[in-house]
Amino acid sequence: MKIAFVASNAKAAKEALAKLKKKYSNVPSNQADVIVALGGDGFMLATLHRFLSTGKPVYGMNKGTIGFLMNDYCETNLRARIKAAVESTIQPLEMRAWDSKGKMHVAKALNEVSMLRQSYQAASLEISIDGKSRLDALICDGIMVATPAGSTAYNLSADGPILPLDAPLLALTPVSPFRPRRWRGALLPNTSVVEITVNDLKKRPVNAVADHFEVKSVKRIIVKEDTESHATILFDPHHTWNERILAEQFQN
Repeated sequence: MKIAFVASNAKAAKEALAKLKKKYSNVPSNQADVIVALGGDGFMLATLHRFLSTGKPVYGMNKGTIGFLMNDYCETNLRARIKAAVESTIQPLEMRAWDSKGKMHVAKALNEVSMLRQSYQAASLEISIDGKSRLDALICDGIMVATPAGSTAYNLSADGPILPLDAPLLALTPVSPFRPRRWRGALLPNTSVVEITVNDLKKRPVNAVADHFEVKSVKRIIVKEDTESHATILFDPHHTWNERILAEQFQN
């Protein structure tokens, strides 16, 4: 098994990188069978983006804070752990965003695509699903379309639902909705095409974000699942993705 080690800029991750390179042979990423990522969830997300659709699975070890996407850090029996790991596939979203000058931006998101107000004014957003308008004016701080993988991230913080990784669903979740007051979002088939239009671009400017890619002053976005791309993540068998999701839902 050929391993390529990558690490975040955190001191602990860099120290772990040096130890593991010395203990196990390290190869360039284009020659590797597996990528071992050392850091936190943010670094893991960036690593999954980097190796999207390359066929290279990513095994993370936590040298960050929360580590929801990571396995426990351990320097021994690494190859055996990787061989025993459970593989999970993450399907990304594709965002197409048009800014105030009419320029189109394309980006992928493994967690979520979000629209967030850019000023003190609440956003006013029209929401259409598969070409049919469902809300003429959602007054809010923002809204997001989350994948099952991203449902435990920002989506959960905004009181959105947690989705099993293999659920054929997307979560459409508002951020601090003001009108309609009782609307708390929707669960959509993963085949849905979501279009969100900013109603008053000058008075109520909005940014669009696909994971770490941001577009300022957008007037419209279209979001759909990218069926041609995928990322592969590896978890220790005693702590799989589904086990983590269940544990998250039964926390005190």
